[in-house]
Amino acid sequence: MQKFGVKNGPVDRRRLSDQDKSDYNGSGAYNERAQAVGRTRAYRGNRAYQAKRPQASTPQTPGTGGMGVGLGAQIERNREIGANKRKSEGFRPQLDNVYKDIYS
Repeated sequence: MQKFGVKNGPVDRRRLSDQDKSDYNGSGAYNERAQAVGRTRAYRGNRAYQAKRPQASTPQTPGTGGMGVGLGAQIERNREIGANKRKSEGFRPQLDNVYKDIYS
């Protein structure tokens, strides 16, 4: 297994004697180092994938709504709503006590 840029990668067991291979494999050191290399490769692969994948975004092109006109439009809209409300209240008759005729 290649080291893949990991400082403590697994030892090349081809160069070891049979006794050293047995000790090295039995101690679990090879497995720990091989797993470290595997984690590094997975991490680097994931980083490369994340760097290349398309970014989640919504294109803002003409005809799709785009950007709103902002706070000024909201203020103006609320002014119009208030003016309409005052106008419609002006058409209503003035009653001092609505329940006067009902409960007396």
